[in-house]
Amino acid sequence: MARVCTVCGKGPVTGNNVSHANNRTKRRWYPNLQTVRVLVEGAPKRVRVCTQCLKGNRIRKAPRAVAAAV
Repeated sequence: MARVCTVCGKGPVTGNNVSHANNRTKRRWYPNLQTVRVLVEGAPKRVRVCTQCLKGNRIRKAPRAVAAAV
């Protein structure tokens, strides 16, 4: 599964670790993705969403299912 937000498309960013001796090695910064249940076309579905989309109300969470009493 790719490390990409399904709402905004935010993904990993690349750059360098830079040591005190100015040695450079490649590194990646990953978005803060959370798996949430979202309403997609009226049906609940699990998707990976970044926290900025969650805080910005760009998605509509699916309501919790109530267990049937037996």
